[in-house]
Amino acid sequence: MIDPDTGEALAQADDVLRPNPAVLLGGAVTIGVISALSLPWTAAIASTVLGTLMVAGAEVDARTFLLPDPITWGAVVCGIVAAPLLDAEASWITAGEAMVRAGCVAIILALFRGGYAWIRRSEGLGLGDVKLAAAIGAWLPVEAIPLCFGLATSAALLMVMFAHLKGRPVTRTTRIPFGTFLCPALWIVFYVDHVTR
Repeated sequence: MIDPDTGEALAQADDVLRPNPAVLLGGAVTIGVISALSLPWTAAIASTVLGTLMVAGAEVDARTFLLPDPITWGAVVCGIVAAPLLDAEASWITAGEAMVRAGCVAIILALFRGGYAWIRRSEGLGLGDVKLAAAIGAWLPVEAIPLCFGLATSAALLMVMFAHLKGRPVTRTTRIPFGTFLCPALWIVFYVDHVTR
């Protein structure tokens, strides 16, 4: 039997982790229009799917400091499925490469996460960021992955600088929703990579 209080708490937690429908719809439509006007149809569809997932992830992470599994794992799976569709000449090879990249990028970020926690004795990155790193590996070519992390980190540092300039206290323990910066960075780098091909 389910405890009514526990069931209610779980339902509230699920509601909190759902993206804001207005933000999600507005972001999806904007990204869909931009993609349809500037990319070939397969890339436009992939860009719209990725962009919609990233809008959802950024919005939820900004509010809760959490990246829900349906968004992160959904992005990983969609990236692996999209890989052969975006490169018809080497279809199944690209799916395998996407899986390998996803695993490697997730392992690297997990090691970074573990190292930071060991040195600082506190968590610096959440597991959601590690799963999102797998999505980055699935969607982006190897040479674009550092650019994605660099863009997200630069945006996060700018936010911290602006907060400091506005007089908000910024310390070593100040929490930053890194996924809020990593999600848009992934879509931007994917989009630019496909526009410039």
